[in-house]
Order: sequence, then C-alpha cells, then structure tokens
Amino acid sequence: MALVITVAGTIMPGRKNGADMKIASYNINGIKARISALTEWLQEADLDVALLQEIKSVDDNFPRQHFEDMGYNVETHGQKSFNGVAILSKLPLEDVRRQLPGDETDEQARWIEATVIGEKKAVRLCNLYLPNGNPAPGPKYDYKLNWMERLRVRAADLLKHEECALMAGDYNIIPQDEDAANPEKWREDALGRPESRAAFRRILNLGLTDALRARTQAPGHYTFWDFQRGAWQNNDGIRIDHFLLTPQCADLLKDCQIDSHVRDREKPSDHVPIWVELDA
Repeated sequence: MALVITVAGTIMPGRKNGADMKIASYNINGIKARISALTEWLQEADLDVALLQEIKSVDDNFPRQHFEDMGYNVETHGQKSFNGVAILSKLPLEDVRRQLPGDETDEQARWIEATVIGEKKAVRLCNLYLPNGNPAPGPKYDYKLNWMERLRVRAADLLKHEECALMAGDYNIIPQDEDAANPEKWREDALGRPESRAAFRRILNLGLTDALRARTQAPGHYTFWDFQRGAWQNNDGIRIDHFLLTPQCADLLKDCQIDSHVRDREKPSDHVPIWVELDA
C-alpha cells in the first residue's frame, strides 16, 4: 500500500499507482502499554489507515509525534484511562467528527469518523468502540443497547445518503455461534445475549455487508482471546471486531483478513487486527 518517496530531501508517505486502500481495525488495549507492539505491526502491515480502539489516553497525551514521524495523519478522541479511539492515516483526512450522534450527555469517548481521500474514491470511516455491557442485565447493558440504537440511526443516515462508508471497530458483539469457539459460555454474557445479537442484526439488515462473512462463512475466525484461562493457547476465541460496509463500499471490497499471529507476540493486546482492502 504505502510507498515512501523523497520530496526536497524529506521522506514522505505515498501510494503506488493503482494500489488498493488497506484499512485495519485494532483494539490495542492501551496505547502506552502497546506502542512497541503497535509500531512493529504497523511497519509490517503496509497500511493506509489504522482505526484504533481503547487507546486509554487523553488527546494531549497520545504519542502523536511518534506516528506522524511514521508518516501518519493523526486524529484522536480520547478519555483518561478508559475507552478512546484514534485514526492513523497516510492519506488525507477530511471532515473529522467526534462522538456518536443521538445523546449529547454521553461523555464516553467511543466514536470518531472522518473521510479518507483515496486515489480513486473517498471513503467515510466510522471508528467505534461499542460498550461491553456487562454485567447484564443492568445499567451498563441498557447503555450498550441504547448506544447500538444510536449506531443504527447513524448507519441508516449513511445509507440514506448513499455514502461509500464503513463502520469498523470493536463491537463487543458475537454475531452468531460460529463466531465463538465455545458459544454456550457466552449465552448470558452481554456479548452474546439474544438482545445484543438482535440489535446487531437490526443494524446489519439495513443493508450493510459484514466484510469477513462476505469472504468466508467458515467458523474459527476470531479476533479476541481473553488473557485468562489459557484462551489463546487453547484457541478459545471469539469474533467481536467487525467491518460493516455500505453497498457503495462493499462494491469496492477485495479482501478481508485477520492478523491473528499478532496475538502470539510479546505484550500483546487481547484483540488482534482485522483489515480490509478496497479498490479505492
């Protein structure tokens, strides 16, 4: 994806002619703790855009200069010690907006969106960190379902205006049994409860495409393994990180993959990156 060119003695990021746009989503579980692991992966992944969740940092403390030195434009929506989302892009970003519409009292930093300008297309990027919702039932679960209804409304608006757009990030939703190694243990968890799945389907059924499921229907594709109980060693994983694409964006989809090997590295996040390639 990214090509390094020299302009007036300065190293600048660029793109190969005709290259696809590669966009990844990655819950890093703390930018301070994962900056070395994140940097290593970014250097090998050859991305145009990285959508990060759970940065756990206020905007002023985010290591912006580090990533700018790597050639990225940086936009953040941070919060002290919790939540937080960021966009790293080697392509121009326009019309950056923070906070999911629908509740002006919501102070949790879980949403940032912007338009990325590709060689052939502009794509609206919506980067989200959906609430976990546990314990369920309870106030946290109510917040999760209310947040998902706001997300449905935003998705409907994107579709109404026929935007080339994607909504990507940590959804904290296991859509179906094939997305968990042991689905029975998630039946009463906020990630797998019927109400959670139904809310996800209401969003998907508006006319969005689950990018990974457009590429494969096979089970065993996971993006999260708990730090406890040897989940990674036993491949006791779940798929909770998703790319949902509008029809205009789905028409550009060329590939979607999960970089599960990153979970086996030193000081990993409990999530791994998932990425799409678009003809954009």
